[in-house]
Amino acid sequence: MKTAVLALAAVAIGFVANSAAAQESPWLVRVRAVNIEPVNKSDAFSDGIAGSDAISVSNKTIPELDISYFFTPNIAAELILTYPQKLDVSVDGLGNIGTFKALPPTLTAQYHFLPTNSIDPYVGAGINYTNISSQNLLGGVVTLDHKSFGGALQAGVDFKIDKNWSINLDLKKVWISSDVYIEGTKVSNAQLNPLLVGVGVGYRF
Repeated sequence: MKTAVLALAAVAIGFVANSAAAQESPWLVRVRAVNIEPVNKSDAFSDGIAGSDAISVSNKTIPELDISYFFTPNIAAELILTYPQKLDVSVDGLGNIGTFKALPPTLTAQYHFLPTNSIDPYVGAGINYTNISSQNLLGGVVTLDHKSFGGALQAGVDFKIDKNWSINLDLKKVWISSDVYIEGTKVSNAQLNPLLVGVGVGYRF
């Protein structure tokens, strides 16, 4: 009897060890190239110098680093990072008025539909915080708020090459807005609300 119990215990320990070894790491890191396409809507300037859609921010392709942690095979959180990006700003009738830098980290919660399949689509939702710095707009005559909080929606798919590597396609909609000031007086609100289209590679540790 004692021998049988010991044998069953050994089998159980071996099964647990093999299961733990077979489990995927909860960490997934992706590197993406992302094209930012701002919607560029703005309120009419309060002093009448321009109408709606007066302010526009240029499109730009940026590098992105994304770190995901899987709480379960289906549910993950993703932190989306880049370095401060320099963006060109234009105003109707004036043309280019300068630049600013934006740092837009975003955190989303994701649901992965087919985590064990080679093609794994997912959706996500979360929050964006954008810090605006290094403003150089008409020599400081025009300024923007330094920060913006807004929602973020996400959809994408991972194409798994093997147990570690994957190719990723990703689409995000992020809500970013900033009040616009001329010599300290608020004159408008610029709504960038960009669409971000990304492609990249992922590594599951």
